[in-house]
Amino acid sequence: MTIDSTSRLQAVDLFCGGGGLTVGLKEAGFSVVGAVEIEPHAASTYQVNHRNTKLFVQDIRHLKGKDLLALTDSGYLDLLAGCPPCQGFTSLTSKYRREDPRNELVNEMLRLIEETHPKAVMMENVPGLANRGKTLLEPMVNRLRKLGYEVNMGVLQVADYGVPQFRKRLVLLAGHGFKIELPEPTHSRDGKARQKWQTVRETIGHLPQPLTFSEAKRRGAFPTLDWHVVRDIAPRNLRRLQAAKPGESWRTIPAELRPPCHQGEYKGFSNVYGRMNWEDVSPTITGGCTTLSKGRFGHPEQDRTISVREAAKLQTFPDDYVFDTPYMDYVCKIIGNALPCNFATAVSAQCRKTLETNSDRD
Repeated sequence: MTIDSTSRLQAVDLFCGGGGLTVGLKEAGFSVVGAVEIEPHAASTYQVNHRNTKLFVQDIRHLKGKDLLALTDSGYLDLLAGCPPCQGFTSLTSKYRREDPRNELVNEMLRLIEETHPKAVMMENVPGLANRGKTLLEPMVNRLRKLGYEVNMGVLQVADYGVPQFRKRLVLLAGHGFKIELPEPTHSRDGKARQKWQTVRETIGHLPQPLTFSEAKRRGAFPTLDWHVVRDIAPRNLRRLQAAKPGESWRTIPAELRPPCHQGEYKGFSNVYGRMNWEDVSPTITGGCTTLSKGRFGHPEQDRTISVREAAKLQTFPDDYVFDTPYMDYVCKIIGNALPCNFATAVSAQCRKTLETNSDRD
């Protein structure tokens, strides 16, 4: 099996969600011939932005490798990429220690690797997969090695790759008969040796005042709105937000304003009911990114949370990216679950560079 380095390399995006990884793959020069997503709102968002990609809207467990190979020009894949859901291993849910059936989807990605034998594999996941999820990860790595892949993995900070967000991700790269190095960082917190981390101010500081959800509905702006929208905030949460200090935890809020669950000796999540800091990166953007009680998602100075569009920009989605759903909860999940586009570009470009270097390997 050889690769013609003058042709456009072909990739498939598994568990594609709304398409953050595909944005990066395409930016790096891949032709994304296929993608898989079961959730209909995410699938609709993906398809409206990536019309030339064959999207399988189905349970990945029912998909066969031959279905993916049939999409290629040559009968083989250059890159099989994916971000299998592993919410049971994220630090945000680890305190509950519950089993999540989605964790097993890592094995479905392995099955499709076995059925398609791609030249290279890229998998992104939560850092917890390397420890709490090692009973899944270690067998996968061992199997990849038996199949002839050289496996390289590490935990990377997305802010080091031009994403204005503090978010660590486990990246696994595997080449069939060759090693794919992890991409070199382009940014750093202090900016001494590289570009300085992108800040919240640089990313969203220029945007106008958003609409509230209720006002957007009154104007009949859905679903074509650009989603520069915030939730209507309850009076008690408004008082909490007004007392919050940028970049600080809820502990700076006077005790009498805190929710009952945060009274006394509460030692849970520290980022809730907080504001972002203009001069820093944002906290990790999650599916709760427009809800004050779910993270430090307060605007740095205005008495509101960040908007949906601001969350998308902090995930480095293009400004014209369409989120094709009228439901705020769904659009927030699509954005929060995505791989930040700039980070996806950096990792994808590393894969492309290595594939081209090893184009004459069998």
